[in-house]
Amino acid sequence: MSRKRRRSIFDLMREYMEDFEAAAEEMAELAIAERPSWDARSSCLEPLCNVFVTADEVVVTADMPYTEPETVKVEAIGEDRLEIGAKMRQKLRFDDFGITHREGEFSSFRCQVRVPVPVNMKRMRVYFKRGILEIHLPRRRGHEIKVE
Repeated sequence: MSRKRRRSIFDLMREYMEDFEAAAEEMAELAIAERPSWDARSSCLEPLCNVFVTADEVVVTADMPYTEPETVKVEAIGEDRLEIGAKMRQKLRFDDFGITHREGEFSSFRCQVRVPVPVNMKRMRVYFKRGILEIHLPRRRGHEIKVE
């Protein structure tokens, strides 16, 4: 006849602490990802951005209403990041959004976008029309992926 071995209280506590630590790390990662889309100190709003990957290119779009077209700047930061910035024609306040418990005004847009696949930053094409910024980046061919 076989007897089942009972787990000790120390084994149960160790498993509980490991589960707790894993849950805490997961929550911390979510807290870092969720941040406000404005910076009151520098008077900047973060535009809504979308990265669309196709077989030939990567298309990044940013919604930037009230933007002066001549102030739009797109800069490559490294091989996989873009920095987008522009000044607004008119300043926006929290009151304009219906937020009455905060104060501050915003005069520009600024954000950084990560490009998920290798692209050729030197052949970047930028279009701006009716408040929508569109950036076309051709995908880099011949990029080796290491298999371990």
